[in-house]
Amino acid sequence: MEPLSARGLPRLSWIDTLYSNFNYNTDGYEGDGAEDGKSKDGSETLPFIDESPTMSPQLCAPQGPDGEAMSPTPPGALLTGGDGEKGMEMKKLVLSGFLASEEIYINQLEALLLPMRPLKATATTSQPVLTFQQVETIFYKVQDIFEIHKEFYDALLPNIQQWDEKVTVGHLFQKLASQLGVYKAFVDNYKVALETAEKCSQANGQFQTISENLKVKGPKDSKDCSTTVSMEALLYKPIDRVTRSTLVLHDLLKHTPKDHPDFPLLQDALRISQNFLSSINEEIDPRRTPVTTPKGEARQLVKDGFLVEVSENSRKLRHVFLFTDLLLCAKMKKTAVGRHQQYECKWYLPLADLTFQTLDDSEPCPSIQVLPEHEIEEMKIKISVLKSEIQKEKKAQKGQSRVERLRKKMNEQESWLLLHSPTIPFRIHNKHGKSYHFLISSDYERSEWRESIQKLQKKDLQACVLSSVELQVLTSSCFKLRTVHNIPVTSNKDDEETPGLYGFLHVIVHSAKGFKESANLYCTLEVDAYGYFVSKAKTRVFRDTTEPHWNEEFEIELEGSQYLRILCYENCYDKTMLNKDDNEIVDKIMGKGQVQLDPQTVQSKNWHMDVIEMNGIKVEFSMKFTSRDLSLKRMASKKQSGVFGVKINVVTKRERSKVPYIVRQCIEEVEKRGIDEVGIYRISGVATDIQALKAAFDSNTKDILVMLSDMDINAIAGTLKLYFRELPEPLLTDRLYRAFMEGIGLSDPAAKENCMMHLLRSLPDPNLMTFLPLLEHLKRVADKEPINKMSLHNLATVFGPTLLRPSELESAKALHITSASDIWSHDVMAQVQVLLYYLQHPPISFAELKRNTLFFSTDV
Repeated sequence: MEPLSARGLPRLSWIDTLYSNFNYNTDGYEGDGAEDGKSKDGSETLPFIDESPTMSPQLCAPQGPDGEAMSPTPPGALLTGGDGEKGMEMKKLVLSGFLASEEIYINQLEALLLPMRPLKATATTSQPVLTFQQVETIFYKVQDIFEIHKEFYDALLPNIQQWDEKVTVGHLFQKLASQLGVYKAFVDNYKVALETAEKCSQANGQFQTISENLKVKGPKDSKDCSTTVSMEALLYKPIDRVTRSTLVLHDLLKHTPKDHPDFPLLQDALRISQNFLSSINEEIDPRRTPVTTPKGEARQLVKDGFLVEVSENSRKLRHVFLFTDLLLCAKMKKTAVGRHQQYECKWYLPLADLTFQTLDDSEPCPSIQVLPEHEIEEMKIKISVLKSEIQKEKKAQKGQSRVERLRKKMNEQESWLLLHSPTIPFRIHNKHGKSYHFLISSDYERSEWRESIQKLQKKDLQACVLSSVELQVLTSSCFKLRTVHNIPVTSNKDDEETPGLYGFLHVIVHSAKGFKESANLYCTLEVDAYGYFVSKAKTRVFRDTTEPHWNEEFEIELEGSQYLRILCYENCYDKTMLNKDDNEIVDKIMGKGQVQLDPQTVQSKNWHMDVIEMNGIKVEFSMKFTSRDLSLKRMASKKQSGVFGVKINVVTKRERSKVPYIVRQCIEEVEKRGIDEVGIYRISGVATDIQALKAAFDSNTKDILVMLSDMDINAIAGTLKLYFRELPEPLLTDRLYRAFMEGIGLSDPAAKENCMMHLLRSLPDPNLMTFLPLLEHLKRVADKEPINKMSLHNLATVFGPTLLRPSELESAKALHITSASDIWSHDVMAQVQVLLYYLQHPPISFAELKRNTLFFSTDV
């Protein structure tokens, strides 16, 4: 007895041999004789698009370089021809590219035909895999299409190989266009072919194996071996090919002189092709008219971009396309052919069915792991180091291969950052109950997507259901229509593009006007970094006004930034406005806008005043920029009074204290009312408040305690950071800087412990006695991490460079580093690790350290 397949049918082992040994011979097979435009039984068939009426004519017709659909062009009104030698050279390039794609297409058709003859042979046996009728239906007209393109390829190839200006190819394209009737017959049968193949796969395990493992040969000059493709994917290729061929005709005409013999022939071929596509789209089955795009409008792309989707409890980078009547979520994938890319549709949602609120409020949000912020910061540092290495390699001109390897690595790291950084939820729902979850890095982006969708929903939209064919055509069109072409990472940019600004942007938000009603108003500031936007600062709420006057200054760190965004909000206190998606009150965005950070404008020493207009609202602000090279320099105070910029031993001696008064008071105030504050020490305080506190501590005003109790806690935290940043010498000293850098790199735990404790003992007493209470304070802040979201890693990232960054470039020269910006990228990770080591260490006692001094040498 013959073995049974998994589906219980006899397994015909001999057909496997027949199939694997079968060599397709183009001369040994004739077509099935069906006439163009007829089905196999001779009856008239409905046009392909009639079965799928929701597909827009623009999506099937060829598109121009801007993604707009090109309507059929009457004779005499076609594109102007190319001029001279350059035009003919471009024509040759277009033809060469098309010839290469023809070879691939022919290989795909050949792979599709390969199982046809053995399947037909078994159809006449007592144990057929498929019936003869099923074989005919699935492979209908594929043989004819193959022969048409094989003949075209064989005729075009020698013309390209022996190219000169007199070569004519127009007659070949004219003949190809005249045979489009075969495609009409194929398209009419396509849906039936697909359904038949699917049913046969479900019923027969052997055919399923065959249909899922078709082998496509690689190009002749390619090292790639054959690739495995499904039958369903190959059956779609002819549909895709018609539109592509028409696009090539446009390109050829663009680069063919009008007086060339090819020009009228190519015009005629294009006219036939366009008329063919138009005729398919115009013949709509009256029975299906109600489900076309609303009011007969053509489907158009409104907006697209990369978003992070939460799917199967993990993050997935998606390219999302918003059309006039639906939202399509796609994944970009590389095909087996070179660098060509295509999209795979993951899901689509008609806008008529889309809502922003769940019908079932109890629906849980998907659990998604949010990475600790220190991992995000560490990745940023790694990317900075790579950027620095790339610049050094370019200057050294040692070869491009090393630079390309570094670029590839940076691309991987930036893509990782793009995937793991966003945390702002953006949820949409199907009114039938299905939910989709995205994470976005910026409230600005979330607002833009929401507003764009809601604007389209104001129209009289009707729900649409796309057939598999329509969905494939729509997804294929995305590659041409898209406006955002690359994942927004630095490594995708050309070297000539501006690298952005690194350093500190000082922004004063002055005032706003244009509000129609009084409200509680505030602004937030966002800047871009590593391909995404991050909120960096927030003004106070100005209550019950139509003309808020904030006059607040912020210092924002820029990491390759090119844009500043300002968003204006109305503060919402109404608990009924609770957002069911993320369980927080959502304030209303009154307006938003952005300005480009022009280096020449913002790098001047003077403030640059500007206005952002948004929905009738005008926000007035000023800004100036300090480069990282300047911001990294520690400057000694020109006066010996005060505390900022004055050596710590001078301050403690004057105050007759062990720890500077400013450090003690700021720590005490943060622990009193800021230890539960989300992002304490990370969120920027208002610069004007920080400057006011700085002036108060410098002048030793009697009102300092009153000021501290009234001041925003982020301003107090910012004042403490500023004090350590402006010390003329880092708290852990210049003298020991290199020793700290080397000590943290020791791999032996015992050696590292001895070295790191010895370095602490080597600090001057005022420095050590200030560092230890600061260390314990930061540990207490980290104990509240579940509330304030500040871990030991986060705090080390904030304070490490502030406490260790050297004051003179001579320190860097010892490490063979040439500029302040290189110090930042080269050593910042080590600076963070040094502080983290002490933060993770058991409590360190000053007395215990000094008692152990006798056992160690004081030389470092």
